[in-house]
Amino acid sequence: MAEDIKSTVKEFILREFLPGEDPDALTDGTPLITGGVLDSIATLKLVLFIEERFGVTLQAHETDPEHLDTLAQITSLIRSKQA
Repeated sequence: MAEDIKSTVKEFILREFLPGEDPDALTDGTPLITGGVLDSIATLKLVLFIEERFGVTLQAHETDPEHLDTLAQITSLIRSKQA
């Protein structure tokens, strides 16, 4: 289940924000927001994707680097919302 979530989010990030990048370069711990991969618009797109794809609602305080900076954090957040 967690791997499905992670791979779905990873595919979205690669397709939308890192076209042509090596998928192996995007690891569980790659910093997306603090590393400059996601700017505010990209982060908003990611939030909308997560909400639509996984049927969850993220609160404003959950759309920050503390929750969305890595694939591991994003996966954990989605799983906690689905529980």
